[in-house]
Amino acid sequence: MASRHSALAHAAYHDLLHALKDEAVSELRGTPTRVERNGRVYWYDSFRLGNQVRKHYIGEDSPELAERLARHREMREPARDRRRARARLVRLLRAEGYLGLDPTTGSLMAALAGAGVFRLGGTVVGTHAFRLYEGELNLRYDLTQAAQTDDLDIASFERLSLVLEDVAAPPVQQVLSDFAFAPAPSLEPGRTWRWRQTSGTALVEFLTPAFQHEGLRDLPALGVQAQALHHLNYLIAEPIQAAIPYRSGVLVQIPRPERYAIHKLIVAARRRDEDRLKSHKDRAQAAFLIEALAQDRPDDLLEAYEDARARGPRWRAQMDESLARMPDSARALQSL
Repeated sequence: MASRHSALAHAAYHDLLHALKDEAVSELRGTPTRVERNGRVYWYDSFRLGNQVRKHYIGEDSPELAERLARHREMREPARDRRRARARLVRLLRAEGYLGLDPTTGSLMAALAGAGVFRLGGTVVGTHAFRLYEGELNLRYDLTQAAQTDDLDIASFERLSLVLEDVAAPPVQQVLSDFAFAPAPSLEPGRTWRWRQTSGTALVEFLTPAFQHEGLRDLPALGVQAQALHHLNYLIAEPIQAAIPYRSGVLVQIPRPERYAIHKLIVAARRRDEDRLKSHKDRAQAAFLIEALAQDRPDDLLEAYEDARARGPRWRAQMDESLARMPDSARALQSL
């Protein structure tokens, strides 16, 4: 059975997440404005700069966001005091054993967040996302699960990036360059979706869902190219926000945990023989989350599982291939 953090730590995490969400709308420069495109509603901060009206993307419409925007002018506590309060919550979480980030990765995440990468639709996927379910699900990780990777994967929808009419500032490429990342060569000259740190082994990759052929796509809002992959649409649909307990907290976006778990079943089956170790890691992460979700969020897990199985025989075959090696997880899913 999954080990849990204390109720105090769990409450502190959600206080930090709540404070970071409030911070995101506390210093609007103008008026919150609703914009409808293709049947979806988005919020922008509209303000005048000289004789031009600029629009700064805030987020897609939701009751929670609308409520925050309605009371944003009431958040009068000075920014320094808000930052100190969040830093105290981070210290409490670290004292309770919550996972942190090394200074380099934490600074990079904070810089990407400051540039607007996650506000503009970027979603952290891979092991860094898995580690952040610690706070969302109140899970205590063991040493193996807590292992940190040097790779950072960020996924985003190409269509969302096209319609936002807003861009990261400073540009993502500048942020990566400031952290000594250089473009890695790709099969398409002059285009890259991977950035490698010249002074170490860290790698940043940008991904996007493939609806037809896999290949490189442009993400205009982020100013980068991304590798299109199948099944990614399922993973990053309806993402959630998460708090990184680093300095005074960093607000990022991650996939829903139930979708992450089911997606890992598919990814594990798709890997080639030379990636056996990665397949094992995929199945281990899926098993850990399935156990926890079957206890606390069985309806969410069942919905994600049924959604994936309804997407066709290839999806079902890949999930079944992984579950054949995971009898406990298979029983948990069958009993939902």
